[in-house]
Amino acid sequence: MRTLPIGLAAHLAQSETTLATCWRLTRQDGVVLGFTDHDCPLVFGDTTFSPVSGWDGSEVPGKLGMQVETSEVLGVLSAEAITEDDILLGRYDGAGVETWRVNWAEVSQRLLLRRDTIGEIVREDGVFRAELRSGQQALNVTHGRIYQALCDATVGDGRCGVDLSVAERSAGATVVAVLDRHRVRVTGLEAFAEGWFGFGSGLWTVGRRDGLRDAVLTHESDVLSFAAPVGTWVAEGDALTVTAGCDRRFATCRAKFANAANFRGFPHIPGSDFVLRHPRHGDALDGRAVVP
Repeated sequence: MRTLPIGLAAHLAQSETTLATCWRLTRQDGVVLGFTDHDCPLVFGDTTFSPVSGWDGSEVPGKLGMQVETSEVLGVLSAEAITEDDILLGRYDGAGVETWRVNWAEVSQRLLLRRDTIGEIVREDGVFRAELRSGQQALNVTHGRIYQALCDATVGDGRCGVDLSVAERSAGATVVAVLDRHRVRVTGLEAFAEGWFGFGSGLWTVGRRDGLRDAVLTHESDVLSFAAPVGTWVAEGDALTVTAGCDRRFATCRAKFANAANFRGFPHIPGSDFVLRHPRHGDALDGRAVVP
């Protein structure tokens, strides 16, 4: 059973109350925004909760067991707060949302009701509707390692250990032409071999995608191909920092990065071709490994 703060409990016991709902939204890039259904800004916890976006919340159905509880918030798209471009660019995907019940006459009297993450966002007629998923959503995420030949680390992360900040593994590039939704032509990569940045990533530093990181699929001469359809949001003159990529094979880890000691796969497990091969005359069928 939840225990209310003494001041808030006393306020709720009165015949008249001055309550408002506040939402604190924290994006994955660290940007924090505050909204309230009150008609004046409220300030607490180093956050200003603004009424300008007209946020409104739905009821939250309670569920037993480990089912994910969902609710919704609605708000107006505006240049001062949440823009349509930011939603389309995915800046709010997976953002955390805290829901508070606050005495707007004395904001020290408040209660944290829920902590959720943003799921699906729907836009229509200048209004967005964001689905809020409860903490049980984290239980739907796959954890642990996979027994496979390919490395399951991400190049440059703590498990990989490769330093991508050195000059031979990163470079600045500038877009000179947008070829299609997934491909752009850039300058600045002339000193690197073709394919060096394939399966790497690009962090945009100038342009509408500023601050976003996109996966690079292929690097062919001066053309970069991205997994995401970046062409709609990129223009000539936009800049990014590209880092070397890895196809997660043991041979690449050893030859390209000299990082075989940190390889996080199982390169010597038998492949499907070995499992499905037919017996041949002269094979040793006593369980020992067969050398081709």
